[in-house]
Amino acid sequence: MKEGFDRASTNRIAEVAGVSVGSLYQYFPSKEALVVAVVDRHNRDIMQFVRGAFADVAALPLEKAVRAMVAVAIQAHRIDPKLHRVLAEQIPRTGRLENVEGFNRENYALFRAYLEGHRDEIRAVDLELAAFVCVTSIEALAHTAVLHSAQKLSDEAVEALIEEATRLIAGYLN
Repeated sequence: MKEGFDRASTNRIAEVAGVSVGSLYQYFPSKEALVVAVVDRHNRDIMQFVRGAFADVAALPLEKAVRAMVAVAIQAHRIDPKLHRVLAEQIPRTGRLENVEGFNRENYALFRAYLEGHRDEIRAVDLELAAFVCVTSIEALAHTAVLHSAQKLSDEAVEALIEEATRLIAGYLN
């Protein structure tokens, strides 16, 4: 996919993968099907990572939990940023936007559950809306910072982003 989706062919993909075109077609009838499989695997890996993080922060106070969730979002985007960028660009072509929506719904539900358990630490707020605002903000910041920055983020830049995003989210909730 280095050449981009439009220029990629199943012949080229098979060549780079070191398999015959027939073998590739046996599992993936088109390059779109291959992209769907890669998207699904990537989303499963990221969601497993996110679920573990939410389990780890369930008992933490708000600011510490938000800091950890922001850090996890950034780490998740740094797992394979080139792949993540390509997949983000190709998902609309695959007709698999419902998978992204399902991924987002699970993130909202996890965040909402955290907020429900920490109601005494936040202002009176609609938890569904708060989960949407927080998760969407964290995702947008992490996605843009990691995938659309001109150069790789330094550890100092990541720490500064975590600090500022934590202030943003915790300030919204307080």
